[in-house]
Amino acid sequence: MQRLRVRFHRGEEVKFISHLDLMRLWTRALIRAGVPLAYSEGFNPHPRLSLAAPLAVGITSEAELLDIFLSKWVSPHYFTATISRQLPQGIEILQAHPIGPNQPPLPAQVRHAEYKVEVETNKKQGEIESAITSLLALEQLPWQHQRDTGPRKYDLRPLINNLWLIDCHDMYCTIGMRLRCDNSGSGRPEQVAAALGFTQHPLRIHRTQLILKTS
Repeated sequence: MQRLRVRFHRGEEVKFISHLDLMRLWTRALIRAGVPLAYSEGFNPHPRLSLAAPLAVGITSEAELLDIFLSKWVSPHYFTATISRQLPQGIEILQAHPIGPNQPPLPAQVRHAEYKVEVETNKKQGEIESAITSLLALEQLPWQHQRDTGPRKYDLRPLINNLWLIDCHDMYCTIGMRLRCDNSGSGRPEQVAAALGFTQHPLRIHRTQLILKTS
């Protein structure tokens, strides 16, 4: 058995499809390409695919990670060339490489996610830098998120690892965010932007990196 780790780009064309639809997309592409997929056991076998961290609808990415289990060895170059012909516009394989089949599940390895968040604002650069410094200095940041089941209250601060200003010009600025992304909680870029004082929803959120546990 072979385990391939695929890093792929998710562009504007497919940013509004759900996690389930994305997995169906990959499954169809793999089956059409005829690669030797490994299947789960049980009454309803399905291809063994594992996405690192589902991306919220409306967010683009250059850092999505997907583990694919194959029943036979396939060269990463052949895999990339074959599957790329079956993928829709907006999904592009950036890298594929084999990893040890007995490594922990991919979702369990994710620790942080990094984003570029573009917002529209009339704030000056100094004001934005001050807001970032002030937020990072907080020990707690009580937050409330409205869900279908009612409000959920929690501390947003532990979900924020780091923030930095990337660019600021005209009426726009871009903020870098490293947010926690594991089984104990995941930071949401739009909430962090709101905590920094930006009243409008970000114009664009782009995931640039997934950081895995190193040991």
